[in-house]
Amino acid sequence: MNRKPIVLATFVALGAPAAGAADGGQSLPEMTVSGSRPAFAASLPAVAEGISAERLAEQNVINVEDGLRYLPSLLVRKRFIGDRNGVVASRSSSTRQGARSLVYVDGMLISNLLGNSFSNAPRWGMAAPEEIERMDVAYGPYSALYPGNAMGATVLMTTRTPQALEGSGRVQLFRQHYDYYRTDEVFSGHQETATLGSRHGAFSWFVSASHIENRSHPQGWATATRSTTPAGGGDTVVTGYDMDTDPSGRQRVVFGATSIDDSRQDNFKIKLGYDVTSWLKLTYLFGHWRSDSEVSVDSYLRNAAGGAVYSGNVNIGGFRYAISGAAMRPSLSDETHNMHGLSLRTNTRGEWDFEAALTHYEFAADRTRQPSTALPAAAAGGAGTASYGDGTGWRTADARAVWRPAGSGHELTFGAHYDRYILSTLTMNATNWIAAATTTRKDFFGGKSATTALYVQDAWKFLPAWTLTAGLRYERWKAFDGELANATSWLTYARRSESFLSPKLSLSHDLDARWRLRASLGRAYRMPTVSEMFQGSISAGSIINSDPNLRAERATSAELTAERALDNGLLRLTLFRDDVRDTLFSQTNVTVFPNVTNIQNIDKVRTDGIELAYNAENVFVRGLDVSGGLTYADAEILKNDKFPASVGERMPRIPDWRLNASATWRQSEKLAWTLGLRHSGRQHNTLDGSDINPDTYGGTSRYTLWDARVNWKLDKHVRLAIGVDNLTDQRAFVHHPYPARTWLLELRGTL
Repeated sequence: MNRKPIVLATFVALGAPAAGAADGGQSLPEMTVSGSRPAFAASLPAVAEGISAERLAEQNVINVEDGLRYLPSLLVRKRFIGDRNGVVASRSSSTRQGARSLVYVDGMLISNLLGNSFSNAPRWGMAAPEEIERMDVAYGPYSALYPGNAMGATVLMTTRTPQALEGSGRVQLFRQHYDYYRTDEVFSGHQETATLGSRHGAFSWFVSASHIENRSHPQGWATATRSTTPAGGGDTVVTGYDMDTDPSGRQRVVFGATSIDDSRQDNFKIKLGYDVTSWLKLTYLFGHWRSDSEVSVDSYLRNAAGGAVYSGNVNIGGFRYAISGAAMRPSLSDETHNMHGLSLRTNTRGEWDFEAALTHYEFAADRTRQPSTALPAAAAGGAGTASYGDGTGWRTADARAVWRPAGSGHELTFGAHYDRYILSTLTMNATNWIAAATTTRKDFFGGKSATTALYVQDAWKFLPAWTLTAGLRYERWKAFDGELANATSWLTYARRSESFLSPKLSLSHDLDARWRLRASLGRAYRMPTVSEMFQGSISAGSIINSDPNLRAERATSAELTAERALDNGLLRLTLFRDDVRDTLFSQTNVTVFPNVTNIQNIDKVRTDGIELAYNAENVFVRGLDVSGGLTYADAEILKNDKFPASVGERMPRIPDWRLNASATWRQSEKLAWTLGLRHSGRQHNTLDGSDINPDTYGGTSRYTLWDARVNWKLDKHVRLAIGVDNLTDQRAFVHHPYPARTWLLELRGTL
């Protein structure tokens, strides 16, 4: 970390021209981005960053999660346009720890906390980019108002309420040429979006609908370590394979591309609002998401007749490779999810304010089908499996009140929270995998969890320049109705419950009109998800590969922040430390025989880091806005009794350096140019650091991705944009490959 002073000097130098005049009587801004009112309260005892709708319109935003890509220390792992697995990573939490983040739309939770993997991403489709007023992010577990999942980041998306008749239409075309191994192909897609809304007295309404189709580049490849077994006379001699070095430094053979996702998705949302009084508002939200996906494969192998080979014993260079039928296997999935949300809130900014929110998210249909036989025979149907997640979902209820006694300097917030998560995953055998003609049960796992919480937090301005914020959160958690089955057995898990108490403390001091210092300390508990506890298998009548007694993650986090108000922006420096005990992670327990690989508790992980953020308008020249953040994080495993080889190594997928930044130059009223930068330093994909060759499939590479966009306002109703992501066409991997250079053409019209 000896490079920190250099980084600080660089950013201070960058901030100096933006400061302009000498220190004056300017007040320190509440947020780093000017514009509409931030969703977080001004008394939030943590670092927060945000972006307004105006800035979003100047960036390459296809889906709403794209709006977060240039905020400090933040990453949404988006492998391709239309990816349903866009999990959030932050300072000390990786893309394999998605349950350490929270995402809300207008106070309604859209985080999928049923699990802690790539398949449990927030349900981003419940918000349309066109309706976003702003997006705000708070880092760390320093506020008692949010559950322990906030130990990573909390994202609040605030949508706009129409004040008159408004509407928009947007058409986007995207295209990339992907060339890696023996794949050399153009992958393209399109999206159409329409919105309409209005206000009639106290009643407002907003409707959005979108349709997206895209065919992704390969998300994986079928590979095998280089064989030393001589080929037999009956082995099929093949050509077309490729060879390279895997992340662990071993020679491997590449058979073909897999996981080419051809998806079609539809989103529909309606938001109804009613102003009961001038200060009391009732809002109802209904969201509908439909996805139809076909995942295909492309074998590189060819036999003597030129036909594609997908399985069996093959002869490559005189050596035998046994390719299983599952190595290059297609799949089909169709999903229908619905969400209902209801909120009631006041906005008096007087002595009392109140808000309440209810959400109900349901997997109305969630089905995936795969063949048991290999291609090409499987293309016509045949035996396979069909998996059903129907009925899975969650329900939440929140209520909070804010009391600001006149003349006391106190802002007291107290409230209650309840959530209930329901998981059901059934896999059936099928005589025809395409038609899902099912017969007998193959396996099942499911269960429920629920949390009840009470909290109180007081922000006390006890002197004009001093604010002390103290909070306490009590949570009562239980897991129940856990079940696991195979074809013949059905077993249940014991019910369990625990209680947690999470204190928070923060002290803020304004040195003068330009400098603010803040120290924050917080404890948080992230309870195991139903998937982590109950997903497993049965062997000899016993449950294996799952641990229903997993301990909750326990984080003790601290940060020191200094903020400097510039004449046209803000410069911030934050030092942070996250001590996490009992980190939940998939690993191999080498202390038992045979070894067991499943979700386990890692005894202790510590992350020390420094974050520098800068945000200013009219930098150097009028119309040039610059924002971004540079983060250094040292995430070290300090104790891990079940896998000692990992001690002293870095936690997977937490890079040492991360830089997110963007700059927009408004050349004129009609023309604007935007340049974005996303950089990730060295990171690992294994706990023991054995992945020594990161820049290949399966590795986690360093990368520097440049994005660009130009916006033309043809008139006050029509806007044309041309954008490109990954301008330099860099190949980047976070196990899966990120997209190549992708071009975007966008035409948007408004009423």
